[in-house]
Amino acid sequence: MGRWPRQAVARGVVRASVVSLVMGLLAIPAAHAQDDPPTKPGPPPVEAGVAPGAGVPDPRPGEAFADREVASLQQTANQVQRELGDLSGKIATARDRLRTARQELSKAREERRSAERALDALRDEIDQLSRSAYIAMGRPDQLNVLLSASGPKEMLAGSSIVSYLRAGQDRKLSRALDRLRTAEAAEADASRLENAAAERENELVQRGEDATNRADAVSSELRDPIATASDAVAAQQKEQRERNRKTKRNWQRYLDRLDKAGITPPSASALRDPDTLPPGLRPLRDADGDLERGVAQAKTRTSGGDRLLVLPQETIDAVSDAIDALGKPYVPRDHGTGPTSYSCDGLVNAAYSDAGLDQPKRAARQYAIGRRVPFEDVQPGDLVFVGPAKYGVQHVGIALDDETMLAADGRLATVAVTDLPGEGTLVGVTRPSLGDRKPRRVPQRDDGGLTWRCGGVELPLSAAGGQHPGATGAWGGYPNGLIPPSALCGIGIGGHALRCDAAQSFVAMSRAYAAATGSGLCVTDSYRSFPAQVDLYRRKPSLAAVPGTSNHGWGVAMDMCGGVESFGSAAHRWMQANAPAFGWIHPYWARQGGGREEPWHWEYVGG
Repeated sequence: MGRWPRQAVARGVVRASVVSLVMGLLAIPAAHAQDDPPTKPGPPPVEAGVAPGAGVPDPRPGEAFADREVASLQQTANQVQRELGDLSGKIATARDRLRTARQELSKAREERRSAERALDALRDEIDQLSRSAYIAMGRPDQLNVLLSASGPKEMLAGSSIVSYLRAGQDRKLSRALDRLRTAEAAEADASRLENAAAERENELVQRGEDATNRADAVSSELRDPIATASDAVAAQQKEQRERNRKTKRNWQRYLDRLDKAGITPPSASALRDPDTLPPGLRPLRDADGDLERGVAQAKTRTSGGDRLLVLPQETIDAVSDAIDALGKPYVPRDHGTGPTSYSCDGLVNAAYSDAGLDQPKRAARQYAIGRRVPFEDVQPGDLVFVGPAKYGVQHVGIALDDETMLAADGRLATVAVTDLPGEGTLVGVTRPSLGDRKPRRVPQRDDGGLTWRCGGVELPLSAAGGQHPGATGAWGGYPNGLIPPSALCGIGIGGHALRCDAAQSFVAMSRAYAAATGSGLCVTDSYRSFPAQVDLYRRKPSLAAVPGTSNHGWGVAMDMCGGVESFGSAAHRWMQANAPAFGWIHPYWARQGGGREEPWHWEYVGG
């Protein structure tokens, strides 16, 4: 019926080692295919020559146990992380209250001392008055008149003054005593508040130490499973590279067959009407027997007269560019438009826009404007959109045949050959070579549901990126600080490693720095595992991020040396002027006057 053959495959539902060992996510199907499709009986098939290559094998013994073990430990780690985060905030509040209570106590003590000094001064004044009375016995003043009066008239004259003096002193003394009593009561209240605040701080600090001990215990238990996961990831990466290699080879075979057959791929516009195809090309029929638009077939010069699938030149260029990107790092959000790293929709946008078939930047918009074709009629170069619909359009890949697609996959953390979506996860298929249409409504994520993107869960920045605004957040389905070392890339300095796109960008930046100064950049810290975060938090709780929230744990932050660690140095000025061009920034909180000055701390946010 004009369809090129479906691969003879034995589909086995397996878990992706990259994700399942660490996150316990849902299983994905994998195709076990031969390099070349077998010959089917009947009419000669229309061949594209893009076989999926080697599939991903079944899980190895023990992986299921490691899966459950890591999931359980990670759940405990998450609980401890939340507890530490909560306690960290409470400890900070308790310390603020203790600081305020101590300030109030200090004020109360000073007021009490001042009241005591005033009372002492008044007593001195009274004593002085008494002494003056005796001294004044021989002087002709009113007090002397009072004390030596010989009659009522003289007595009245003197007693009025003494009564006045006595009443004044009594009032002063009463006020001084009241002030002292008030000050002493305030001091006692402040002291009680200070003691209560100190006890609360001590209690919270102890709880924090207990939680840190639990985090330390969890991190110790995680070491072996994470090492196992890293080995599994490394093995899968090797198998994935082989699958990518075979697919790339098969695509080149297809291009060579076109060239050998003397076929010059026509433009997309030339293949849109199956009734007016260029000479030598014949239309294909879809699954319903109708003529397909946007593709054609040609008979080769071989003795068997095989028919060869003919795609538009723009589609061939786009698929070729995407295949050249195989193995490049996956990057979340909107930074992945190449050429060093890609998001799923960024790969589609870059490959097709460069080929002359412009595509929007986001997968949902790509689907909204695309001209749709039935899944049964998928051809190489078609865009396959993945859900499930309740999560919206969360993933897009470029079909290679009716079994596989090429995508920047968040689960695999790379551009890779993966399987087409199974039942329940397919949203739809579009064919870019047919042009755009008026945008249509597309599935939207349910309110309150998880945010999925490029095949993996995308956490909100506030949750994923820890305490610092602008954090890059989760990637590849890995928890913070629990990324298998094999999923990271070295930067050529000791054992330091980062997320692969960040590592590539750093290497380029270091080369630029070396060209300007004669030596490369200096790094003291890069990816920080969960155990390392726990250890740092234990030693520097007031400076370190809560374990599981540090951007170092996402592999997108580094601490630097070689002069960069000093504000105003030539190295720091160079970073300020040039690092943003490579996607590296000095976060505002770490800048001079930013609140927590850390000139050495830099973060990757993408280009």
